[in-house]
Parts: sequence; structure tokens; C-alpha cells
Amino acid sequence: MSFASQADERESLAAETPLEVRLFRPFWYPRGQRTNPVSLRFLTALADADVIHCHQFHVVATTLAIAYARATGKRVFITDLGGGGWDLSYRLDTGRWVDGFLHLSEFSARRFARYEGKNRLIFAGVDVERFRPLPGRTYETVLYVGRLLPHKGINYLIEAVDATIELRVIGRLWEPQLGATRSAEYLDLLRTLARGKRVRFISDADDERLVREYNAALAVVLPSVYTDVFGAQHPTPELFGLTLLEAMACATPVIATAVGALPEVVEDGVTGFLVPPNDARALADRLRWLRQHPEEARRMGERGRARVLERFTWEAVARRCLAIYREVLRTG
Repeated sequence: MSFASQADERESLAAETPLEVRLFRPFWYPRGQRTNPVSLRFLTALADADVIHCHQFHVVATTLAIAYARATGKRVFITDLGGGGWDLSYRLDTGRWVDGFLHLSEFSARRFARYEGKNRLIFAGVDVERFRPLPGRTYETVLYVGRLLPHKGINYLIEAVDATIELRVIGRLWEPQLGATRSAEYLDLLRTLARGKRVRFISDADDERLVREYNAALAVVLPSVYTDVFGAQHPTPELFGLTLLEAMACATPVIATAVGALPEVVEDGVTGFLVPPNDARALADRLRWLRQHPEEARRMGERGRARVLERFTWEAVARRCLAIYREVLRTG
């Protein structure tokens, strides 16, 4: 059980897999939270399942799935992607009824340390046929891909670039996570910082466009922070960092802050660089180094793709999941 917020995401989910995909439109958002959709029709699908795997924890739909699994004796697994909304799982400790927590990272697993014996690592994956190096690639831009949220630290990246290179910021504001006023305030801040610099904001890039953008980038940067520019705290800023994988699969060097799970993705000095959070100067220094050492930057990109092929393909993730399912079903 997973969630897709955009109509085009739902359609592509159904179109791009040979498996049967059932789509359910929510009829209710508890407390108006768009991050917490509920659709009772999915209970019919649960009845047909041998294994239930929910891709979020603190949402009402997952709590219903856990309760259904407990009542019927089915096996239920959780991969928590962060976020969520109001839900009884905070009070009921529904994790005790879960057969396994399958985590994207060791950082994510530490958040569930109290469920000792149930935590397993599956990591995340990327489509290496889609995200790949293109012939005649260039190293012309600096690229950020992701939501435009304060904890992503985009403001530090804008501060780090100068007018000699173009920064492309690809992503959308995400209203459910922030109030409209704060969303507008953050975007206004980014646009103010971008004045006099070559910064482009792009909100409508599909995967095909993303592949081209990754292949045109000197580096893809994920400058996430624990404390954002407004002073808000974010103890779990990154549970994985999927855009870094996409960039590495395209043989593009990456720069990330040493927060959350990002040190598990980026090998510092091998596939890219790790820098301290909230440090525009450190970002600028690493970008400058990549521009001054193009051959080593190219080798970093090659090592990044090799790392993805070795560890972070969807086929590898699927094998890990299936092995865990079989083990739990076999041992009871």
C-alpha cells in the first residue's frame, strides 16, 4: 500500500508495471491533512493479499491495515517514508503488531530501535535503465531536485553559487507540510537570494527532463539541515535521499550535507562530497573543487553509478523484500 499525490503519478504507477495495481481515491482526510488520506475500498484488496506492506507508518490507512492483519492473521510490514499525520498509532503502539519494519537506511532503523528484532534494511532503489549516462554529456550547471521546503536548505545552496555558473532548482512547494504563508515566505526568500545570480526555478520536470538535467550537471546538491533558516528543528531531515541515487545512476557527482541518512548514500571523496549543514561556504568550496578538477569529477560520477549498480537497484530492493517475506512466513 502506497500513496501518490498527483493524478499523473497515479496513472504512471498503473501503466509502468506488469503487476495488478488497484487505485483508490480517498474519501476523507483526518483533520484536513492531505498527507493522511483514507479510503475504505482498499480493505477489499487487503482481503486478497498474502502479505501487506505499507509505505507509511503514522497514517490512518496503515493503522486500519495493521488492525485488519491482526484480526485475520495476515503478515504486515512497514516501510516508513517519514511524514504522515494525525493517527491513533501514536497512542496505541501499533508497531507491536507489525511483523517487520523494512527500512531505507540505518538512520531510519534507529528511529524504531524499541522494536528490536523487527528491523531490517532494504535500502531504496532507482531505475538504472531510465536514469543513465547520456552520450555527449556536459558539466554546465549545478542542480537541486526536491521539494521546496525549509529543511532542504536550498537557501544555503543559492548563497554558495556565484554568477559564473547556473543553478537550476527543480521542485514544487508542498502545501500540506507547511502553511500557505510559510510556503510563500520561503519561496520569496529563495527568490530574493537568487537576485543577481543565474538561478532558474523549474516546477514541471518529468523523468525524461530530469535525466537530461542530471546529465548536464556539474553536481547535484542536497543541502538538507536539522535547523532551518526560520529556526525550526527537523530531527529526521532525510531518511534516504533518492535524488542523489538518480544523479549517481546518471554518473553525476553529488554533494550532500552530513545529516540523516545521506552519509549512507554518499561516499565522501569517492562518489561526491559530504559537507556540514548550514554551511554555504563549504558548499561553495566543493563546487569550486569540482570545477577545477573535471577529470576527477568524471571519475567520481563513474564510481557513483557503479555503487548504484552494486547496491541500489530496484531489483536488489525487491530481492531483499521477498527474502524477508519468505523468512517471516516460514518461521511464523
